[in-house]
Amino acid sequence: MHDAANSISTIVSTRVLTPRQAVAWAAFFNFIAFLIFGTAVAKTIGSGMIDINTVTPTVILAGLLGAITWNLITWYLGLPSSSSHALIGGYAGASIAHAGFGVILMAGWYKTLIFIVLAPTIGLALGFILRVATTWIVYRSPPGVINRFFRVAQMFSAAAYSLGHGGNDAQKTMGIITSLLVAGGVISTFAIPLWVVLAAQAAIALGTLSGGWRIVKTMGQKITKLAPIDGFCAETASAVSIFTATHLGVPVSTTHVITGAISGVGSVRRLSAVRWGVTLRIVWAWIMTIPAAGIIAALLFWLLNLIF
Repeated sequence: MHDAANSISTIVSTRVLTPRQAVAWAAFFNFIAFLIFGTAVAKTIGSGMIDINTVTPTVILAGLLGAITWNLITWYLGLPSSSSHALIGGYAGASIAHAGFGVILMAGWYKTLIFIVLAPTIGLALGFILRVATTWIVYRSPPGVINRFFRVAQMFSAAAYSLGHGGNDAQKTMGIITSLLVAGGVISTFAIPLWVVLAAQAAIALGTLSGGWRIVKTMGQKITKLAPIDGFCAETASAVSIFTATHLGVPVSTTHVITGAISGVGSVRRLSAVRWGVTLRIVWAWIMTIPAAGIIAALLFWLLNLIF
């Protein structure tokens, strides 16, 4: 509901599809992403960031509750913060509360933290370059022809973005569920069962179908004004970035990528076309997400220990 709004914000705001059509289109591609991508991101989340030997079911419960709490706060405020970073922040906070800072596996964190900065930057740069390139390609064509062409093209770019979103973000849930199965003794080694893959893909598809309209409005209307050509460039730039990160096994924030891409596309017209104040507010939410979700999860872990 929270993160999946990014899949439809641009195509709804450019009015290529109605909200109902957009959520159905995006949800379909969210779900089938498992047929294209592997589980490298799930392995990074589940066993590459926290020492899995120290994880207990209570740690995972507290981590998830911390992430969900932060997601609900930012959803209510209409801020497209990263659900991915809320998840890893909550997981880390609960793990540290349980066994100390020694549980952190820095090798997995380095690439994730690097991509916190790199992901929106890549999205912004690719969005800018694509917008400039497409403008030069079509500048002799009548505006009506350009608009009609990119209304169709945006269907494909939105599908590609939703594939990337479903491929990267659903894997994070797969990693957490598989960690729980290991911690609970249901399976002995970290191997992701097919039913976990299908459950995670179904959950992200259902989340998309449920909407998330507060964040759609922020992403699609408050950062910059979007035309179909802008939506196409932003979604294509984001899809390329997310596909690359997923291939590398990096749990990238799809929220960061699409926000950067929209800002890059908008800045082609002029820098003042982007409402940088809104973008700055979003960036502050990004910075706060991992520590805030971690602190909430740590407090919830201690509370759960008192209760049980």
